[in-house]
Amino acid sequence: MKKQILLIHTGGTISMHVNEESGAVVPDVVNPLTKESKKLEKFAHISEIDAFNLPSPHMTPEHMLQLRNIIQAELVVHEYDGVVITHGTDTLEETAYFLDLTISTSVPIILTGAMRSSNEIGSDGIYNLVAAIRVACEDHAHGQGVLVVMNDEIHAAANVTKTSTSNVATFQSPQYGPIGLITNKNIHFHHSPVMREFVEIDHLTKRVAMLKTYAGMEADIFDAVRLAKYDGVVIEGLGQGNVPPSIVESVENLIQDDVPVVVVSRCFNGIAQGVYGYVGGGKMLEDLGAIYTNGINGQKARLKLLVALNQNDCSLNIAEFFHNN
Repeated sequence: MKKQILLIHTGGTISMHVNEESGAVVPDVVNPLTKESKKLEKFAHISEIDAFNLPSPHMTPEHMLQLRNIIQAELVVHEYDGVVITHGTDTLEETAYFLDLTISTSVPIILTGAMRSSNEIGSDGIYNLVAAIRVACEDHAHGQGVLVVMNDEIHAAANVTKTSTSNVATFQSPQYGPIGLITNKNIHFHHSPVMREFVEIDHLTKRVAMLKTYAGMEADIFDAVRLAKYDGVVIEGLGQGNVPPSIVESVENLIQDDVPVVVVSRCFNGIAQGVYGYVGGGKMLEDLGAIYTNGINGQKARLKLLVALNQNDCSLNIAEFFHNN
């Protein structure tokens, strides 16, 4: 018996084409993927929704929340075996992680995309879409959280990131690797995420800034964030989570204003932690009240803090929420 799969389109390169005159990759008026129903029906019964037709840099957390609401509403009224979302690759990892944090379901939710548009030589869109549908139909995909399927690999939403501007193997999970592989015959899961988190939200009124540290960083950018009254700040620190001494006072001012400051490393391997005791060292920041977290990059830490600040019941302890990583 064929599985019932909900296919939601949001735009991105997977739904674009190359303009022959200009050479630019541009959105189609009609999503070309909607013409591939017969190919997809070989694997499952497909119900399609065109949620958006956006280049992925146009995606916002508000769009992500709308997408979450569409999925939740559909799962209430239909018994789908899985959900597949086509998405632009630039912000795909962020949408995947947002959905992972805000949807509580064992139904597989798979995001996929393409690095080459629909009429380019070697277009990977349909191939990745078929792979995603196959994974969504796989019983072992249940309970794994939101997944990203690209280039014959299955990645957990929390770990995956885009690592190349144009290579079809762009999506990788540094330090962790994929949790499964796809072959012509099989879907093979070789491990599972050890932890899943869920936060109930229905609005996004708070704002979170993300700042990447660099040698000789000036304090005025932090002061500007403070004056703009952001509700939270994520810092991509140096090494294990250290910062230049020039910004320490400004970071302390934010913390004293009860603005949560979360520190990750700008390195994509290793653990951020309060070790060094010099001015700007991680131990000093930790003692000031900065929150250290691991296993997620800066853009995901920003979304996690955004979700925490917009929680419905205010019962979640933000520091503990990040220490769980």
